[in-house]
Order: sequence, then C-alpha cells, then structure tokens
Amino acid sequence: MRIWPALAADVTCIAVFAIVGRSSHGETADLLGVARTAWPFLAGYLVGLLVSRGWRRPASRPTGLILWVTTVAGGMALRAATGAGVQLSFVVVATIVLALMLLGWRAVLALVRRARSHPGHAPA
Repeated sequence: MRIWPALAADVTCIAVFAIVGRSSHGETADLLGVARTAWPFLAGYLVGLLVSRGWRRPASRPTGLILWVTTVAGGMALRAATGAGVQLSFVVVATIVLALMLLGWRAVLALVRRARSHPGHAPA
C-alpha cells in the first residue's frame, strides 16, 4: 500500500474524531473549529509518521500502533501546552476512539488481505 491512501484514511479518522467530539459538546463543525480541535492530534500524528518511517509500511499494525500512541500523546501534550482541556475523561475517550479508528481500518485491511491470499478459505 502506498502512503497516500493510508495518510488520507488516518487524516480522515482524526478529522472525524474532531467533528464528532465538537458535535457531542454542542460546538459547530465548521472548518476553522474542526481545524482548531484536530491540529494537535495531526501534529502528533506527523511526529509518529516520521518516527515510524510510516511511508515504508503505512498500513502495517506496528506503524499503526506508533501512529496511534504519538497522535494521542502528542495531541494531549500540545493541548495542555496551549491551555486546551486535557481532562482524564477526554484522554480516555480520545485514546479509545483513536485506537478504534487508526488501528481499526488496518485490522480490517489485514483481514481482507489474508482472505484474498487464501482463496477458498473463509476467515473464521
């Protein structure tokens, strides 16, 4: 898999996380508001992309794990540094939701690839 589809999937996941989070708190989902919410997580993601050299195997689970951890940790650190909220409940929700999203599509892709590599054998 090339980097661009994986990058698009990950950035979309982070944007959806920001949109849903804003909506659940009664905030508008306008472009500027979503960008303000998402940028710390996107910055953490970029650090993870560089650390993991994610362009080599962007859809792999190890790459996904690094991207997830740096997205959450970097996002929370930047939110704290800029005076944005980092309540424990938000950290827990962000950690779980971003894990489901950033690791989820990679897990589905791995299952599809495994099923395609073994024709005639349905996954259990």
